[in-house]
Amino acid sequence: MVILAIETSCDDTAVAILEKKGKQLKILSNIVSSQVKLHAKHGGIWPFLAKREHQKNLPVIFKRAMKMAKNPKIDAMAVTEGPGLEPCLWVGINFAKDLAKKLKTPLMPINHIEGHIMANFIENDSASIKFPVVCLIVSGGHTQLILMKDWLKYKKIGETRDDAAGECFDKTARILGLGYPGGPAISKMAKHNKAKITLPRPMINQDNYDFSFSGLKTAVLYNYKSQAKKSKTYIESMCFEIQQSIIDVLLKKTIKAARHYKAKTILLGGGVVANKELRKQFKLKLKAIMPKPSFCTDNAAMIGTAAFLHKKTKRKIEAKANLEL
Repeated sequence: MVILAIETSCDDTAVAILEKKGKQLKILSNIVSSQVKLHAKHGGIWPFLAKREHQKNLPVIFKRAMKMAKNPKIDAMAVTEGPGLEPCLWVGINFAKDLAKKLKTPLMPINHIEGHIMANFIENDSASIKFPVVCLIVSGGHTQLILMKDWLKYKKIGETRDDAAGECFDKTARILGLGYPGGPAISKMAKHNKAKITLPRPMINQDNYDFSFSGLKTAVLYNYKSQAKKSKTYIESMCFEIQQSIIDVLLKKTIKAARHYKAKTILLGGGVVANKELRKQFKLKLKAIMPKPSFCTDNAAMIGTAAFLHKKTKRKIEAKANLEL
């Protein structure tokens, strides 16, 4: 079975073609066109600018993906229906609907968060997964803890009450003058804490699995404004402490959830999981399973992988910005 998948939930235009024979999954093509340089000029993502770029790039990316996959016969299609930026989601959905009609193939709507979870099985063997599973999803727009008791059975047990972890990286990087995207910029500068900066770990000891990172952003702002001289040592120390504060909160909450629900497997997903230090600490302390960095950020291969678990649907497909699992 061959599935063509489309992902346009935010600022990456992505198309992938995957083939499954028995239990073996093979990626025939996986093309991602990033808009990072375009949005970096504005310090963040502009939804309607992203929509315009998706409209321009999607037909080109589709042709490239088909050519790379050697123009296979498509048995089914999958498209992200949410969550995400609604103007961007509609570009992918409308393109997919038109193409599905032309190819006379069924079209499956896929949840973007589920895609991040299923990215773990693009190259890892799903047979090794033991339930219950606790999944930590960390991206620019989402920070969630999800309990899985079986395939396709999800229960959200914790989420951010304000800024997501990735959003916190972006906002604190902007405060420090490091530009966009903030996560990679802060990670690159997080070499030491010689300035001995101490930042809060928001909600780390609360009796729940929720997150909050707006207070961390505010603490960074006040600390930064209090400094008469922003030396390189100060900036590097601040980056180190921002990164470690976020990791500490994510790690402690995940450990707590894993113990409470007696999780036998820990999965990670989302763009922030590409962070090297986060990966190192989660592997060391939790032996967590995670996708390789290129599959952590938005891509269509994860949408296609999720689609193999779903049955064909005839329901109406619409963009859902706040879609829940």
